[in-house]
Amino acid sequence: MMPSFPIRQPCPPGVCSCGRERLLDTPGADLRILRLTRQEEKRLLERLESLASLADLEHMQRRMHEQLGIRLEIAPGLNEVRSMRGIRIDIDELPGLCRKTRQSIPAAIRRGLEKHPEIAYRLLDAHDLLRDT
Repeated sequence: MMPSFPIRQPCPPGVCSCGRERLLDTPGADLRILRLTRQEEKRLLERLESLASLADLEHMQRRMHEQLGIRLEIAPGLNEVRSMRGIRIDIDELPGLCRKTRQSIPAAIRRGLEKHPEIAYRLLDAHDLLRDT
């Protein structure tokens, strides 16, 4: 069944294992992720790179879940955080989410945190890592 809204074009065969076709064939499946067309993905990545605050990041997390079904968890890594790579960004498995998109979203968030390190400091502080400093 084809949805009434524009959906993402399929990836070339053999390149991605997102399960887009299987998702479309499943009756009653959550098709929100297919709304993320390539053009919308570019807009999302630009928006994630231009984060202004921790509240803005949290707002984007909520909106991504509401509109696309993407659950995103951002927290300090298990080891010492010395750079933006020490911040763990996890995306839950989601049928229909392209492999490249799963890699692009954390990379865009890291670029946004590098532009505004105060967001990363607030994130660390929210997890009580800077309480004794």
